[in-house]
Amino acid sequence: MIRRLLVIAGSDSSAGAGLQADLKTAQRFGVYAQTAVTAVTVQNTSGIRAIQAMPPDIVRAQIQAALGDIGADAIKIGMLANAAIAAVVADALMETSIPVVLDPVLVSTSGRMLLDRAGVEILKNRLLPRAMLVTPNLPECEALVGVSPTNDGAIRQAAQAFALLGAKHVLFKGGHGDGTMARDVLAGVDGKLLIFQSPRQDTPHTHGTGCVLSTAIACGLAKGMEIGESVRQAHAFVQEAIRTAPGLGRGHGPLNFNT
Repeated sequence: MIRRLLVIAGSDSSAGAGLQADLKTAQRFGVYAQTAVTAVTVQNTSGIRAIQAMPPDIVRAQIQAALGDIGADAIKIGMLANAAIAAVVADALMETSIPVVLDPVLVSTSGRMLLDRAGVEILKNRLLPRAMLVTPNLPECEALVGVSPTNDGAIRQAAQAFALLGAKHVLFKGGHGDGTMARDVLAGVDGKLLIFQSPRQDTPHTHGTGCVLSTAIACGLAKGMEIGESVRQAHAFVQEAIRTAPGLGRGHGPLNFNT
């Protein structure tokens, strides 16, 4: 039986991140993906030029249409754009127990805000407790819990802060860090840390890595994989996708989805 994924996220006109990257990732993992579009962005590899959020009732209707017919074995949440959309997503998820991977998309690489302050509070108070896994990068972690997880002690402190918010597992993404190794750390409610690391690659072609990683993890969960194995598989996929990136665009180019 084919496994099913629902992606709740924004559209990227350059197709390197957002829903377009999510769909390509799901296709690569043999998972059937449906989408609920939260926002349309005008962007290319140099940055975001404009954002148009979708009406919240349309976002809710997309989620209900997907889950009420084809259904889903996992849900991935990316860009939410504003508090009204975050609230209807939280409302919709209250009606289901499907595993959720939450990628807390707060700010673009170019520094543009992708979720308003009220939306961040809804994400923290209503969506984090609902997620099986949340996948913050270093700046997102600091924005959400006030801790920059740059060493194991800080990671444990941040993990405890997320646990107090109700998060079950947190994957601290190390792409924004320093050092020769790209290091992702998975923390669970048991306090154990699982480390996934690869040599850091010196390349500008990293557009959409967070989207791709969280979607690849969600695909593993949709297939019934344990969370640690799903993260291991996704980490390896993203590193190879960066290594073999096609070199498109004048800025931060997209990954290779055909690894």
